[in-house]
Amino acid sequence: MSFPILADSPDDRLTIEHSLNSIQDAIRSQSYFMSDGQILKEVFQSASECSAARLNDFCNSWNGMPIDTYMGDRGVYRRRRHATYHVSNDHRIQRLSHRPHYQTVNYNHLNGGVERHFDPIPDTIADGVVLNNLLRFASTVFAGIDPATSWFVEVHQFRIEAIEHGGKPTPEGAHRDGVSFVMMVLIDRQNVTGGETTIYSRAGVPLADFTLQKRFDLALVDDEKVVHGVSPVFPRDANQKAYRDVLVITFRAVRGFTVEETCP
Repeated sequence: MSFPILADSPDDRLTIEHSLNSIQDAIRSQSYFMSDGQILKEVFQSASECSAARLNDFCNSWNGMPIDTYMGDRGVYRRRRHATYHVSNDHRIQRLSHRPHYQTVNYNHLNGGVERHFDPIPDTIADGVVLNNLLRFASTVFAGIDPATSWFVEVHQFRIEAIEHGGKPTPEGAHRDGVSFVMMVLIDRQNVTGGETTIYSRAGVPLADFTLQKRFDLALVDDEKVVHGVSPVFPRDANQKAYRDVLVITFRAVRGFTVEETCP
C-alpha cells in the first residue's frame, strides 16, 4: 500500500508507510494504538508546507476558546471549538457548513440528547495545512482497516482547566463516541497531574492505560470495539495556570447514503 499524500520525498513516504502499517496492525489486533509524538512529527516534517510557524499557530489556537456551556455537571472547566468535514476514500477533504454537535444519551448520558452549538474552529486553522495533514493521516490509517466509501468527520478542540477538585476530560466517564474510529492528539499540558487514558473492552475489562505527556503524543481507537475514558487533571501548583489541551477527531463511516444524511 502506498501513501503518497503524506510526504514530499520517497524516503519520507517509506518511513511513514512503515508507521501506518504498524498502527493498522495494532488496531486490527487490539482495537487501539498509542504512541509518543514521533509519528506525527515525521508526518509534519515530511510535508514542507507544515512549517514550524504554522505548527505553532495551530497549537496556539487553543488559547481564547469559550467555555462549554452544555455541561450536565454544571462545570465551567472545559473550553472547546468544533468543525465538521467529509473525507472521501481517496482522502479528499471537504469542510462542511457549521452545525451543532449531537450525541444520543446512549453514548453520552451526561450531555447527550441535545444539539450543542459550539463556536467554529477559526478558518485559518480549520482550513490550514496542519489540520488537513492530520485528517489525511487519520483517514489513511482508518481506510486501511475499514474501506468505507467515505467518512463524516468531527474535529474538537478541547481545553480542560485543572481545578482544585479535578477538571474532567471525559465527564461522562468511560464511553464510546458512537462513531467508527477516534484519534486523540495531545497539544499541551501545563502544570497538571492526572489525565491518564484507560482503554476498556466493551464488557468493561481494562485493556491498557497510558498518559499523553508531550505535544503530538497520540492514541487511536476502534470506537465500535472498545471504550475509553480519561482521569481528571489537577494543578501541580494552584497558583499557576493549569490545563490540558487535546485535539479529538472522530470518523464515522458513510455507507450507502449521503454525508448530510449522517448528520443530525
